[in-house]
Amino acid sequence: MKIICIGRNYADHARELNNDVPDEPVIFMKPDSALLRNNDPFYIPAFSSDVHYECELVVRINRLGKNIEPRFASRYYDEIGLGIDFTARDLQAQLKAKGLPWEKAKAFDRSAVIGNDFISKTELPDVGHIQFELKKNGEVVQNGDTAQMLFHIDELISQVSNYFTLKIGDLIYTGTPAGVGPVAIGDRLEGLLEGRKMFDFEVK
Repeated sequence: MKIICIGRNYADHARELNNDVPDEPVIFMKPDSALLRNNDPFYIPAFSSDVHYECELVVRINRLGKNIEPRFASRYYDEIGLGIDFTARDLQAQLKAKGLPWEKAKAFDRSAVIGNDFISKTELPDVGHIQFELKKNGEVVQNGDTAQMLFHIDELISQVSNYFTLKIGDLIYTGTPAGVGPVAIGDRLEGLLEGRKMFDFEVK
């Protein structure tokens, strides 16, 4: 099982981090050891003093696929979930400054939160217009809508499959909207997808 992540897929988020708005998807990976399930607490790693949340819509692949055309991409998933891509922002800045890969800042253990449930596409009114939000200590800090994506779900599946064979159970984290920020010990993070709570856990 692969965790495939998309960076800078919302223009406002790219700008808030002083990054260029990309003209093609920014793709990176996390190992399966990055998954944080079952509303288990997230422990801030010792190597970072500036870990940021990034709430993202997550697509779970349901069939084997390679070089998928965008018009057929909707056949390769039938459920959508919600997760968080935790980022050690201080470490990421150091790596970027040296022109080095991001893995240590992005792919560390338990850095990929995934909600317990996925929602069937048939329960969603429009995959191109799905709303989600992240609450930190009861206050909404991120609002997202798939209509704001630079590269929409079907296009992402197509693009990713040109480089990596997609397998059943693979997860695609589709990018985060503006509003990312740091977490601290004692914080509580709740994620909602179309009003349905998908995860609720503490930072320790």
